[in-house]
Amino acid sequence: MLIDTTFALRGPSGTGVYLERLIAALRGLDVEVVEASDPAGRALGGGRGRVLDLAADARWTQVDLPRLAAMAEADLIHHPQPARAGRRAPAQVVTVHDLAPERIPECFDARQRRASQFVHRAAARRAEVVIAVSQTTATDVMARWGVPADRIVIARHGPGQEPGAGSLERGSPRHLLYVGDDEPRKNLALLLAAHRRYRAAVPGALPLVLAGSARAHADGVVVVERPDPERLAELYAQAAALVHPSRYEGFGLTALEAMSAGVPVVAARSPGLVEVCGDAAMLFDASSTEDLASALAEVASSAPLRRDLTERGRRRAAEYSWARSARAHLGAYERAAVARPRVLPPRRRPRPGATPRERG
Repeated sequence: MLIDTTFALRGPSGTGVYLERLIAALRGLDVEVVEASDPAGRALGGGRGRVLDLAADARWTQVDLPRLAAMAEADLIHHPQPARAGRRAPAQVVTVHDLAPERIPECFDARQRRASQFVHRAAARRAEVVIAVSQTTATDVMARWGVPADRIVIARHGPGQEPGAGSLERGSPRHLLYVGDDEPRKNLALLLAAHRRYRAAVPGALPLVLAGSARAHADGVVVVERPDPERLAELYAQAAALVHPSRYEGFGLTALEAMSAGVPVVAARSPGLVEVCGDAAMLFDASSTEDLASALAEVASSAPLRRDLTERGRRRAAEYSWARSARAHLGAYERAAVARPRVLPPRRRPRPGATPRERG
């Protein structure tokens, strides 16, 4: 199969982690994978408010991808975000991570909402198979986009944390940790307000570390810009908890990687995070500064609570793996290939008297 890996060029992202881990796991199952990236994809934006340049994307999806698929004799194309190649393309599979622009439209601009409601929905409806990263996303795809259940395969992610990060020795906690960016749905403003309230109420309160692309200038807040895997592993090992305040997630990869690394998780009570974490996280109301401040104070001060969350988190994280995800993807690919088998072009009959070279 051919996988569009353009998103891996657009800077650190959950989609980039997904592509990297999935492709490695598929190759571990001896699946032949061809990677294809739009050379212009690196310039198509990234970070907060990212909206793909649909006009520039059209040539890649409508012309170049089908051509590359034909050259590779691929049985199908896998789009890691909803997209649709031209008519000459083989069977197509799309991954839907979430429907955040439709679930919380106030956090996205009009172009992003329209892309989700029209472009992405149309691609999902026309794909042979839709891969949903969670039951939460599958339910949204059925309810909001009208994709029937028999064309949806749920393939949950494995942990995104680098191997070995969970084995680092954990001493006394030095900070609370947030990993991610500051796009509106991530709810960073609520976290900063809750941390201020926690610091005002608790002597010797732990600082808050923002790791990734999020920025804030406030007392007790430390920014670690885009840490490499080794530094991120250290931040996890020194954290009293990972705090995940997002208002909506289709999956919650950051929460899973924290649980895998043995870090307690304090998470917003939103469907995707509840699905991933189950009873292994300390949940709070995503609209309540007071609720989150109380949770921060409790997890920072209680070693028994942290040990309990760590144990439950590791058990929960063990239920997820990229090998399981790859097997689910393989099932989706097989279903798509059966639904729309690749048709080889007819072999031309050589004209009478043709030379061996003309006969091919």
